Amino acid sequence: MGSIATGGGDKGDTGVFGSGRLPKNHSRIEAYGSVDELNSEIGVIIAAGNPPHASGGHNLPESIRTQLERIQSLLFDLGSDLAQPGCGKEDGPSTRIGDHHSNQLTDWIHEWESALPALKNFIIPGGSLNAALLHRARTVCRRAERKTVQFLNEAAEGHSAVVFLNRLSDLLFLHARAANQAEGIPDVPWIADDSSSD
Repeated sequence: MGSIATGGGDKGDTGVFGSGRLPKNHSRIEAYGSVDELNSEIGVIIAAGNPPHASGGHNLPESIRTQLERIQSLLFDLGSDLAQPGCGKEDGPSTRIGDHHSNQLTDWIHEWESALPALKNFIIPGGSLNAALLHRARTVCRRAERKTVQFLNEAAEGHSAVVFLNRLSDLLFLHARAANQAEGIPDVPWIADDSSSD
């Protein structure tokens, strides 16, 4: 395999499957680039939650790690869908990510909801390191969702990428809460600023 440093993108554009080249700030590139960034965030969570010679306290629960590892592969498939012109259109290539993948995330959401105590107030990102990283991934997921909505509205490509990302952000929120619970650390409550300005 040749070098990845081809120089092809030195002028600010990049190759797209079967569609020549696009500027690197094109909405398609922004969409699948944001999905790639989310995948990297999840990779950091898995690595940080499984440090060498860890002796309790910082280990990511195996149930969360297993789901995140599966999600990483699905995000790679989702990025491929977004990168391929016409994907999901009636006369275009079939998508790799479908409704059944979003339904799987929904099932996991319901499982976590039943295992966690009901929230009685809003919470803010924080608590354990694992939870903070999961909350950060959730916000990256929301951004990927926004970028994907923008792109799909422009391209009129129809597939379930937005539904998948929307479900995933909810799941990551629950993962963060579960990570705090696993370490015996409470979620961080939002405290409204009641001070009045002069």
